[in-house]
Amino acid sequence: MRSLIDILDFTVEELEQLIAVACDIIENPDKYSEKCKGKKLATLFFEPSTRTRLSFEAAMYELGGNVIGFSEAKSSSAAKGESVADTAKVISCYADIIAMRHPKEGAAYVAAKNATVPVINAGDGGHCHPTQTLADLLTIYREKGRFSNITVGLCGDLKFGRTVHSLINALSRYSGVKFILISPEELKIPSYVKKDILEKGNVPFVETTDLESAMPELDILYMTRVQRERFFNEEDYLRLKDSYILTPDKLLNAKKDLAILHPLPRVNEISVAIDSDPRACYFKQVLNGKYMRMALILKLLEEAKR
Repeated sequence: MRSLIDILDFTVEELEQLIAVACDIIENPDKYSEKCKGKKLATLFFEPSTRTRLSFEAAMYELGGNVIGFSEAKSSSAAKGESVADTAKVISCYADIIAMRHPKEGAAYVAAKNATVPVINAGDGGHCHPTQTLADLLTIYREKGRFSNITVGLCGDLKFGRTVHSLINALSRYSGVKFILISPEELKIPSYVKKDILEKGNVPFVETTDLESAMPELDILYMTRVQRERFFNEEDYLRLKDSYILTPDKLLNAKKDLAILHPLPRVNEISVAIDSDPRACYFKQVLNGKYMRMALILKLLEEAKR
C-alpha cells in the first residue's frame, strides 16, 4: 500500500504521470465524475487550514466520493490524549484514504505506518507539504511548459516554509534549475536543505537578502508569508513579518513572462495591486491544487486495490 508523505516518495516519472492525469481532468471532467463513487476520504486536520482541507474535500466530491473528518484538534480524540498512531488505526476502519495535517514534524509518517489505508501528508509542521508542491508543479508546467532550465526565486520565510522545502526537493531533480534564495538572515533556508539537497545534487543556488537585484533573472518568483505560528517570540515575528512586500514597482525589471506563485494565505507580502497583473498565478495555483489532489487520490486508491 502506498502513501504520500514526502514529495520524494514519487519518482519524476510518477509526478509527470500525475500532471498528465490532472491535465486530462481539466479537459474531460465528466470522465472522472464517478471514479470514486462509494469511496470515503477522511480529512484529519489537527491544525487550521482553509485551502488545503477544502481543496481535498472538493477533489473527492468531484470524483463522486464522500468526505468525513474534523478541522481542528480539539474536536477530535487528540483532545483526550489519543495518539496519532491510534487515530490512524481507528480512521482506517471508516475511510478508504486519509489526508492529514499536523503541527508536529513526522506525524504523517507515524500515521502512514499505522494506517491500513493510504495516507496523504497535508502538511506536517515545518517539514514538508507535498500536495502543495503538486499544485506548484502543475502551475509551473501550465505556465512554462517545462521544469528544466528555469531560475526560481524563493522569497520570504525559507526557514519554516515547508512549501519551499518540498518545492526545492521536487525541482532539484531537473536539469538546468537554479535557485535564488531571498530571505532575512534569521529566516534563511535550513542547513540540511542546503547540504542534503542543493549541495549534494550540485544544484546551483545563491543566497541574498535583496529581492529587487534578483528580479531580472527570475522565471518563477515564489513568495511566502512570514508565519506567526512558527515563532516562539512575538517580537521576532513583528520585526520580520514585513521583510518583503511585492509591489508593482518591484516588478519593473522583471521578465514579461515571470510567473508569480504563493502557497497562500497571503497577509500583505503581495500587494493586491498585483492581482490584476497577468504574471500573478497564485489563484490559478489554488485551482491547480484541486486537480492534482484529484489525480493523487485516484493514483493511491488504484494502487491500494492491487
